[in-house]
Amino acid sequence: MSLSDVTDVGEASERRPILVVDDEQSMREFLTIMLEKEGHEVVTEERGEGAIERIEDGERFRLVITDLKMPGADGQDVLETSKQVDPACQVVIITAHATPESAISALKSGAYDYIQKPFKVDQAKAVVERALEKYDLKSENVYLRRALANKEQFGDIIGQSEPMQEVFNLISQVAPTPSTVLITGESGTGKELVAQAIHQRSEVSEGPFRPISCGAIPESLIESELFGHIKGAFTGAEEDKEGIFQAAQGGTVFLDEIGELNEATQVKLLRVLQERKVKPVGSNEELDVDCRILAATNRDLRQEVEDGHFREDLFFRLNVIPIELPPLRNRRSDIPLLARHFVEEISESMEKQIDGISAEVKRALLNYSFPGNVRELENLMQRAVTLTQDSLIGMDVMPSHLQEDSFDEITQDLDVPEDGLDLEAMVEQLECRLIEKALDQTDGVKKEAAEKLGISFRSLRYRLDKYEIED
Repeated sequence: MSLSDVTDVGEASERRPILVVDDEQSMREFLTIMLEKEGHEVVTEERGEGAIERIEDGERFRLVITDLKMPGADGQDVLETSKQVDPACQVVIITAHATPESAISALKSGAYDYIQKPFKVDQAKAVVERALEKYDLKSENVYLRRALANKEQFGDIIGQSEPMQEVFNLISQVAPTPSTVLITGESGTGKELVAQAIHQRSEVSEGPFRPISCGAIPESLIESELFGHIKGAFTGAEEDKEGIFQAAQGGTVFLDEIGELNEATQVKLLRVLQERKVKPVGSNEELDVDCRILAATNRDLRQEVEDGHFREDLFFRLNVIPIELPPLRNRRSDIPLLARHFVEEISESMEKQIDGISAEVKRALLNYSFPGNVRELENLMQRAVTLTQDSLIGMDVMPSHLQEDSFDEITQDLDVPEDGLDLEAMVEQLECRLIEKALDQTDGVKKEAAEKLGISFRSLRYRLDKYEIED
């Protein structure tokens, strides 16, 4: 499933209207006005039979609001048909004769909630919004699961965004070749996962995959870890030891944090790449190397070369085919997909039943800059799953900086003039400009623009009409 497939599913669910069923014309008109003011599309039916016919004929709704007592087919009949045909559809029962028995019966049949007449507008709005949030979560989970089902296409790498599709295409092209690959990107973007995906699709996939972090090993031991040593080569070398290149014969060596190597080790690594031979520490004998070499760094190696910290000849040997991983802030449409994956994985390991994240948490995640990238998102979900006591992760278990980050970035240059300002007009102007910028950045794709803004597609449509922003 591509990003466009996921977007199409999301947009299709957003376009589904709300069905209002009531034999009183005044109630139908009242609910229609209330819901349309909130930006919802509404269709109405005065009879339960008409509503059931619409549903059975294939019309789909996000929410059905139905009176319980009506002549002929009643609200219970509408409820049962709705849930049978489309379990994701939410149903809210309206009744002037609520009893504990009727309420329990409706809830047992799958109703989201019920509202007793007469009711306050704010009460009705709150129930509707919560029901729609539940529908959105269920619908989103369906297409996220479909997308996640395809993640094995590239091992454990998850991503439907355009930048990640480009990375996947590169992996597909370079994996079958013996070429050396340099994987670059910020910390936490998943460079080792890319290396594993290349190995799994290479001609040496049956051989070992040997990763080593060049920055995590002391300088005094790095050459021994890479090239091996013979007994007596140095104090403590009590027996021969093979290095990573020998251990990876017939497979792949992954040199992570390659930019951390000292100059002496860079020289010896260059010989490995040129001659395909290694000389263990303390030995005069060279050994043949038969493995593929992949490397990764979060540094700008070109700049390191210019600054004299990294050998130019080694850089060109490593940089035969570069793959640059985008930071998470540049692939925001992947955030819900990744969050869903981590929540499922972590909650399963903790034996907790968690359905997903709330709309408020999703908005906060989409607005956050993620300096720690995918690794930081995984840690946030680990914290959330651990702390939550509910079936839905809410903002109460998320760190406060999640909301502050993007807001501070946007508002840091704002100030209040000495002669004051029109706050309402200023807020509307700012909202309008941000919407236009989001549409520019997504080439007019409204679903992606809504995700960048942290609002629903429905809310974006409402604001486009409100501010008369043309496509």
